[in-house]
Amino acid sequence: MSNIALVTDSTTYMPPDLVRKYNISVAPQVLIWGDQTYKDGVDIESREFFTRLKTAKVMPTTSQVAVISFQEIFQELVEKGHEVIALLVSSKLSGTTQSAAQARDLMGTGRDKVHVVDSQSVAMALGFQVLAVARALEDGASLKDAIALAERSYQHTGVVFAVDTLEFLHRGGRIGGAQRFLGTMLNMKPILAIQDGRVEGVDRIRTKSKAHDRVLELVTEKIAGRSPVRLATLHANATEDAKALLARAEQALNPVESVFTEVSPTVGTHAGPGTVGLAFMAGL
Repeated sequence: MSNIALVTDSTTYMPPDLVRKYNISVAPQVLIWGDQTYKDGVDIESREFFTRLKTAKVMPTTSQVAVISFQEIFQELVEKGHEVIALLVSSKLSGTTQSAAQARDLMGTGRDKVHVVDSQSVAMALGFQVLAVARALEDGASLKDAIALAERSYQHTGVVFAVDTLEFLHRGGRIGGAQRFLGTMLNMKPILAIQDGRVEGVDRIRTKSKAHDRVLELVTEKIAGRSPVRLATLHANATEDAKALLARAEQALNPVESVFTEVSPTVGTHAGPGTVGLAFMAGL
């Protein structure tokens, strides 16, 4: 059994069975709603979040994983004799990697056992990176090789998604290169992607069904014949649309692994209801 432990954050919204199988520690992002604070995926789940959002008069905001949360996770793992690799959401989308680095630096003894890696991604694209490292460790990878894999795995992953509106990304300050679409959208659906760790605008499509067609088309282009392929949905209160898109993607791309996931409440705060997309890993 490997003495190397993996830590990620709740933006992956990785299915619990995979978290348990590979013994992954998940640090919760923070959701702030009025005078209430919630741990992402712990105190509030996606379905409850979107149900409440429909009638909310006060909109939620988010904050990165608290330094103390990382301290507790790291300290416990190091005290059990583990080296720790923390593979986390893109630093261009969140201050999470900074929180992790601060927590490591505050540890004193054992800080050299904690290795923080910026995934340059989010959702199950980050999840697939974590799983790639977990599976390599299961096959006997060394610490050096596991860190190197964590650092390069982003090159094999991507996220493409369609949103109903840019309002939520704009309000949350996560709009990135999609800023150029603001004010020109009319009734069109923005197609966005995670590129170089940030949100970029890719296309604008008039109808939802054609927007989902375009998501699949763009993912197919990005995969560009590489194999093996791993696929996951990401959706915000759009279960049936996501299931349909994943089924079509499976038929077109023949993945070795396919995962149906929602977005976490903190990601949903920025993406907004109705978001549907695909995350992938290819060639690794």
